[in-house]
Amino acid sequence: QPDDRGLIGDVPVLRVTRRGPEAVHFVPAPLEPGAEVLLSLDWERRFDHMQQHSGQHLISAIAEQMFGFKTTSWELGRQRSVIELDTPLVTAEQVEALEKSVNEKIRDRVPVTVRELAADDPEVETVKSRGLPDDHVGPVRVVDIKGIDSNMCCGTHVSNLSDLQVIKLLGMEKGKKNKTNLIFLAGNRVLKSIEQSHNTEKALTSLLKNGPGEHVEAVKRLQSSVKLLQKNNLNLLRDIAVLIARDFKSKPAPKQLFVLHR
Repeated sequence: QPDDRGLIGDVPVLRVTRRGPEAVHFVPAPLEPGAEVLLSLDWERRFDHMQQHSGQHLISAIAEQMFGFKTTSWELGRQRSVIELDTPLVTAEQVEALEKSVNEKIRDRVPVTVRELAADDPEVETVKSRGLPDDHVGPVRVVDIKGIDSNMCCGTHVSNLSDLQVIKLLGMEKGKKNKTNLIFLAGNRVLKSIEQSHNTEKALTSLLKNGPGEHVEAVKRLQSSVKLLQKNNLNLLRDIAVLIARDFKSKPAPKQLFVLHR
């Protein structure tokens, strides 16, 4: 998960990394050791990451329950997120069923809770995990979606699935080593995507002089028209070339070099 941003006093935080149990903050100006400061969090960025990360846990859990597709990795991108599923094929019907199911869970307002377990707690062995970092110290953090998923995770999450608002699965891409990448948006990213699509529709409506439902057919007609014009233009250029050549031939040629400048 990408790092948080914000302010330490009035100094912006450029980047945060982990060094063992400590969070290392990179800032553009030195801070006074021992000074008391107010930390201000970029909440819009944090909440976006919470929605995408909890969305990933939900999608991964339901994909495994419904179809046996295990998640091998995922990426929280700036505009869209990708879940790598350990399967060579995901059908359009499976994507549709998965999207319907995860949104039903959101409407069910399922709680999301965080537990901290001691590293030697036997319950740690029952929790989904891809392993702890080599330099991990301290308790193990577990994120539970009630009745759906229990996963070892150090990321930030919503406290209830209803905070996800909605999840939109955008489709699949071929992954590496017989895997499939599932692309998704959660929460406010869905609203932003709809806004962008709506603005594009309005611009096309103005340019094409018809409604959104007719945009595709209008573009197809334009493409056909352009192809015909290009073909006609090529034929005309060939005809002109033949006429110019004939004109050269009809003229007396004192030299062997003919010049035409266009």
